[in-house]
Amino acid sequence: MGEAYKTVMMKPHDKVAVALEPIPAGAEVSVVCEDRSFHITLSDPIEFGHKFAVVAIRQGEDILKYGEVIGVATREIGPGEHVHIHNLEGKRGRGDRLGEAR
Repeated sequence: MGEAYKTVMMKPHDKVAVALEPIPAGAEVSVVCEDRSFHITLSDPIEFGHKFAVVAIRQGEDILKYGEVIGVATREIGPGEHVHIHNLEGKRGRGDRLGEAR
């Protein structure tokens, strides 16, 4: 296996990990959290501090990071994909949605 990239995943039920350094597309990444291990090939380049999926995430499914729901997937997200505003909609602080039923 190639270079070991630094990542963090805080809770074993999280659906994303965070890059602790820039990681290029195509890199093979190992993520370990407690008793869970993931071996993923990144489909997108991941910048420092950005998230990538460690499991498949269905459209409409909650996305967990650090054991907390950070938003909902706006489309299907495959393992190794960058998770950001293009495929995640936050659930908090949405002043534009006040009064809308969820």
